[in-house]
Amino acid sequence: MMNDPTPRGEADTGATGGRAAESTTHFGYETVPESQKSRRVAAVFDSVATRYDLMNDLMSAGLHRLWKHFTIGQAAVRPGMKLLDVASGTGDLARAFARRIGPTGEVWLTDINASMLTLGRDRAIDDGHASPAVQCDAERLPFPTGYFDRVTVAFGLRNMTRKEHALAEMARVLAPGGKLLVLEFSRVWKPLEPAYGLYTFNVLPWLGRRITGDGDSYRYLAESIRVHPDQETLKRMLESAGLSRVRYFNLAAGAVALHEGIRL
Repeated sequence: MMNDPTPRGEADTGATGGRAAESTTHFGYETVPESQKSRRVAAVFDSVATRYDLMNDLMSAGLHRLWKHFTIGQAAVRPGMKLLDVASGTGDLARAFARRIGPTGEVWLTDINASMLTLGRDRAIDDGHASPAVQCDAERLPFPTGYFDRVTVAFGLRNMTRKEHALAEMARVLAPGGKLLVLEFSRVWKPLEPAYGLYTFNVLPWLGRRITGDGDSYRYLAESIRVHPDQETLKRMLESAGLSRVRYFNLAAGAVALHEGIRL
């Protein structure tokens, strides 16, 4: 059995030699300059984009569909609402919302990665929904303040460089009474940690090599899960972003959690 590796360094925002050093962040267990993370994350998703949905089914034994179905239920969307799906990827969540919001509503897809966003846009069109797709950084959303009734992000927050900035932007574009929903990997129930570590650090890269020819990208994804904030930490981050009535739901024994908060 493989032991869980240890992160190689923490974020550093100090100064060296009298000159301010560039802020750093995690890229999995590696510490990198903030300016490099988005480029390296983009390379990961460029590599896996065409097999992304297949890998999701294999990695989760199809459970990711149930987790997203739960998220859709918690969103409680109605016809005519405006919804923003951040880090939309191949757009499965956005397409499900589009069917519920109907022709009088709006569902916008955004992603920083062009390969993933193109897949999501094309699949929305194939599904009969001409949802607008915008390539942008979640830390600088190009939308008016208070425009959306719902904002969602599923399995994308952990890849963002400055999560607190991205959450603040998502809160900003919410209308009063609007809801943010964050579906993300989280901290699994402690007794399951050894088995979960074996799976994420051994099985996932092996699957990645066999299905996509890229085991390194899936090792990064496994590492990114481990350095992502746990349930209570992320709850506080949503509150710091200006959201109220924040709560979360543990799914799959805490391996995944859905956080939600309301903009008052």
